[in-house]
Amino acid sequence: MSLVELRNITKSYEGKPALDGVSLKVRKGEIFCIMGHSGAGKTTLLRILALLERPDSGEYYFDGALVSWNRPGSLRRGITMVFQTPVMFNTTVFKNVAYGLRLRGYSRAEIEQKVKDVLRLVGLEGYENRKAKTLSGGEKQRVAIARAIVLEPKLLLMDEPTANLDPTNSGIIEDIVREIAKENGTTIVFSTHNMFQAKRLADRVAHIHLGRIIEVGKTEDIFEMPKNELTRKFINGELF
Repeated sequence: MSLVELRNITKSYEGKPALDGVSLKVRKGEIFCIMGHSGAGKTTLLRILALLERPDSGEYYFDGALVSWNRPGSLRRGITMVFQTPVMFNTTVFKNVAYGLRLRGYSRAEIEQKVKDVLRLVGLEGYENRKAKTLSGGEKQRVAIARAIVLEPKLLLMDEPTANLDPTNSGIIEDIVREIAKENGTTIVFSTHNMFQAKRLADRVAHIHLGRIIEVGKTEDIFEMPKNELTRKFINGELF
């Protein structure tokens, strides 16, 4: 069953198309990758999925409900997004992670337990009183992930979450993504231009090129038997 369905989504900026007739389904509980070059439309697509951008046309269904862009309302509570470059509040790790919980009216005891649990999940147990802005890039990204998943979203969106990280920290983030999907059953959609990461993490992959979805399929099928010539060229490093 699909958690997300897009039907013929278009989006342009200053007359230049960013998305051109995108139709896509993401199943509940899967790790789904949007793969493509920089400028292909990955971030725009994620921002629409996150209800941060309104498409010019097309329909977006979330958990069976048609999104009303004038009143997205409670649907936003089921979606969180982690950006490529995390922004930390100038306070402790605990307060960074607890911020969304406080806005949603959780009690102090509930917040303390939830923050403790999620910091353990991302490997930052004991970091509660550290100043978030003093952390390394990889640690900041883990705080950003913790801040997102502590809200227990149905859909977690991640925009090239390891693009600025070294291989060691990238591996840690990938392990966390797998653990989130396994432990929480969260549906995860991430973007990347890193084919190896897509191959390691994703259940299914969509190849986006110049704002169009070129091909969607199981990860092994996309990489071993691509049906579209543009996908084959991208995988072989021939598409520039």
